[in-house]
Amino acid sequence: MGVYEELVARGLIAQVTDEEEIRELVNSGKAVFYIGFDPTADSLHVGHFMALCLMKRLQLAGNKPIALVGGGTGMIGDPSGRTDMRKMLTKEDIEHNCECFKKQMSKFIDFSDGKALMVNNADWLLNLNYVELLREVGACFSVNNMLRAECYKQRMEKGLSFLEFNYMIMQSYDFYALYQKYGCNMQFGGDDQWSNMLGGTELIRRKLGKDAYAMTINLLLNSEGKKMGKTQSGAVWLDAEKTSPYDFYQYWRNVDDADVIKCLKMLTFLPLDEIDELAKLQGSELNKAKEILAHELTELIHGKEEADKAQEAARALFGKGQNTDNMPSTELTSDDLTDGEIGILDLLSKCGLIPSKKEGRRLIEQGGITLNDEKVKDVYKKLTPADFADGFAVIKKGKKVFRKAILK
Repeated sequence: MGVYEELVARGLIAQVTDEEEIRELVNSGKAVFYIGFDPTADSLHVGHFMALCLMKRLQLAGNKPIALVGGGTGMIGDPSGRTDMRKMLTKEDIEHNCECFKKQMSKFIDFSDGKALMVNNADWLLNLNYVELLREVGACFSVNNMLRAECYKQRMEKGLSFLEFNYMIMQSYDFYALYQKYGCNMQFGGDDQWSNMLGGTELIRRKLGKDAYAMTINLLLNSEGKKMGKTQSGAVWLDAEKTSPYDFYQYWRNVDDADVIKCLKMLTFLPLDEIDELAKLQGSELNKAKEILAHELTELIHGKEEADKAQEAARALFGKGQNTDNMPSTELTSDDLTDGEIGILDLLSKCGLIPSKKEGRRLIEQGGITLNDEKVKDVYKKLTPADFADGFAVIKKGKKVFRKAILK
């Protein structure tokens, strides 16, 4: 089975421009392909996971990945999948976020000896002269066709700024520039990027008379059709400082039964025949498949040692007895206390267990918060050092989320 056929079998491919040509390039290791990452935060998140895994799969098959960091397009913001305008970032924010991306990508992609490239589209986009750009590529784009693109149609009702309207041209120019600079013949991306990617292949055809190809991968959706990678507290980040290895592990350990095999196929590097065997598991036996999924993905991001610790901690917490050694923790100091006390809502917020105090009140009123094995019933409860026996308190949210609050 070639790598292209494996991508199909894993349910990754959504749309392609020229299937036979793409199959030949990918299977023969002749694809020089790029995937773009807009630096809208200082960490990649689960939404980027599939793209990173795809880059690794294709590189292992001999193809050359180009990780394009959007230092230039990040100055505008992609309207795809948005109902509102993105927050405008400063140049300094974007540069910082790009540096953070590089460290995380290196866990997936081998950049040594020219096996892969990491480039920043700020290198060519920020130096463009607007009039020259209009003359060079403006005639290659039909406004009528652009307005038919899904990424623009969904914004038309609430208002699409001219700033965002230019995003398709900028992304298309990226492909055009990469084709000329590095021989990049293929672009991959999420299925919501299809219109932007077609813009790039068409620009290359019209300006250079050459063929270039595009392939989109399916978005990571749960059985309800919602994007995966979000929790009540926000995104599931790849940065251990933003989402701990334990919380990352637990996110995948707790996926719905209907989603576990799909995630194993799309995100892990386990052989398909092994996944097919796991697909035969029923009922509570599916927990074995969930543990494998969680460990595989945590090892990919945080390494085997952290994955083992997260698994051991989860088993200790949800097995008989409660071992707090590897439980995710938050440190408190005297500065976090007021007159020697801290309110339960402040503690939940400090531990990252609630996005707002309103949510904290709701959880307490519904019996969803436990402190040191006792249900918290008072939203105004105050904790003193006496509540931190042996120097810590154990907070439980719902049935599966634990946090150890350590008082220094």
